[in-house]
Amino acid sequence: MTQDSSMRAVGWARSLPVSSGVKVARDWTRAHLATLGWARTAPDLVDSVVLAVSELVTNAHVHARSTAQLILTWDQECLHVTVHDASSRLPEQRQAGDDALGGRGMVLVDALADDWKAHRCPRGKDVTACFQPPADARSGGNGEV
Repeated sequence: MTQDSSMRAVGWARSLPVSSGVKVARDWTRAHLATLGWARTAPDLVDSVVLAVSELVTNAHVHARSTAQLILTWDQECLHVTVHDASSRLPEQRQAGDDALGGRGMVLVDALADDWKAHRCPRGKDVTACFQPPADARSGGNGEV
């Protein structure tokens, strides 16, 4: 079996207990995206990723009432943002009323990400959103830490 040495990926993972709050997830994500050079080359994308992280971690804390496992993986084409939680209930896009305080998280993720999917796993579920930066941002950082 031959290995393709051109395939490179970098990733980070963080456990976020309910008590940690979502700001920790946003700040942690923003710091890692800065190592890719995206704060300079794709600031709007960074804001979109951070907002999606906020929504996904909030869903894990509020709906699953569980610790969120946040994983960022950059494979030179797509930034995969995965949040794992302890609930097997898959998220749904809901149409929240104008006066509703919540219920828009997955609608936002759908609007911000290039793609997203959710699947059950033995101890809960994973929700993964994919963000593809503009071509000039892909080479903005070396992607290595």
